[in-house]
Amino acid sequence: MKLFFSFLCMGLLWSGCGPEATGPKPLVVGMELAYPPFEMTDEQGEPTGVSVDMAKALSEYIGRPLEIRNMSFDGLIPALKTGSIDVIISSMTATEERANSIDFSDPYLHTELSLLTSKGSGVESVTDLNQEGRMVVVKLGTTGHVYSKANLDKATLRVLEKENACVMEVVQGKADAFLFDQLSVYQNAKRHPETTKAILASFQRESWAVGIRQGNDELTEQVNAFLSEFREQGGFEALGEKYLGDFQRGFKELGIPFVFDPPAP
Repeated sequence: MKLFFSFLCMGLLWSGCGPEATGPKPLVVGMELAYPPFEMTDEQGEPTGVSVDMAKALSEYIGRPLEIRNMSFDGLIPALKTGSIDVIISSMTATEERANSIDFSDPYLHTELSLLTSKGSGVESVTDLNQEGRMVVVKLGTTGHVYSKANLDKATLRVLEKENACVMEVVQGKADAFLFDQLSVYQNAKRHPETTKAILASFQRESWAVGIRQGNDELTEQVNAFLSEFREQGGFEALGEKYLGDFQRGFKELGIPFVFDPPAP
């Protein structure tokens, strides 16, 4: 009988019925830690960046411990749909195509699709790319990839998995242009001023949002409430100053609305 009760108690603990197993489930956030200053790792290998700070603030707001899972960008939506993660906070553009399979929060950032071009290519706008003999490089699964397939059918399209690999194609003169968001294009042009040029004039407006599994209306409401309060309390302004100060000043000099500002009409 004593042995029976011992096994019964152990079973209760293993099944999560014991008092030690109580408490809120972790909020599992998926992101690709390869997009500084939004998603990256510090010198100790720990997650850091704009999206990481957002995830920490969100988990505190809804009262759940945070777990960050680092995965490839094109694996984020499948992981969300299968329940491996609860939300995506990974600089993801809320597109109509993606909204067919997942839900999105209210937008928290606005940007424009732009061009990192090779100096000497003669490219001044996206229309210059839709010609035979042009080489366009894009990152797999991004809106630049989608745009190029739909609009640059005359150009040769090279699809790579990593942003740095795409940038190096332009730096080395192997590609005429890389289609990506304004922040990355601006940053990479600054890093490689001798060989590249940023064309920041907008040809497609985009908004980033938090990805949420379809039907999880309660979590969607919580995320939207958090975003509203976070903005009202100056959270995005603080993140801009902490991680994006150089970008803020650079965009102001160019007369371009900053990413956390309301979009231009």
